[in-house]
Amino acid sequence: MIRMFSGILLVLAATWSGVSQADSAQASRGAAEQLTSILKSYETYQADFIQIVVNENGSQVQETRGSLKAKRPGLFYWETGAPLSQFIVSDGDKVEVYDPDLEQVTIHSLDERVQTTPALLLSGEVENLDESYEVSVRDLGESTREFTLVPRSQDSLFTSLRLSFYDGELQEMRMRDSLSQMSILSFDHIELNQALDSSVFRLDYPEGVDVIRDGA
Repeated sequence: MIRMFSGILLVLAATWSGVSQADSAQASRGAAEQLTSILKSYETYQADFIQIVVNENGSQVQETRGSLKAKRPGLFYWETGAPLSQFIVSDGDKVEVYDPDLEQVTIHSLDERVQTTPALLLSGEVENLDESYEVSVRDLGESTREFTLVPRSQDSLFTSLRLSFYDGELQEMRMRDSLSQMSILSFDHIELNQALDSSVFRLDYPEGVDVIRDGA
């Protein structure tokens, strides 16, 4: 009788596990669809930002300020000021990174791994997010919604990403990496769906800088 009862419990546990996994998968798909709907409504996105990096002990190790511009499909511009001045531009096929202090430009092909860079969610492909991430969502009051993305691939640039929206505007990104460092991007002076000329997404740099091509 005890063995039979134990067997029944094992069967029920397996059934509950299957139901739980199915519910979890359905919840992830639903959250991913909600996030896709929001991001796809962003034809263009412009903002200033403050980026703070904290270590695993919660101590701040870096702070930078800058601005970004994004335009679908695939156009992206990122600029940070001194003392860590850097310019990053994507034209949808490649990414150029200009470091003035190093007098160096690195050109990357826009491969699958680079496309998963969190900020490129504002300009890149956002269909089928559920295939790349386990997505969850929670509402914080009437106007704030928070999405958490956990990559399904072990080769991701981050271990988790949290996107916070207020009244449909992306206000903050929090990215945790494999070293347990947290990068917090807080956006200000946000402009949605304002006209942006494609010339904004061309990177100008002085002649004579070193140009390194990495797969591009």
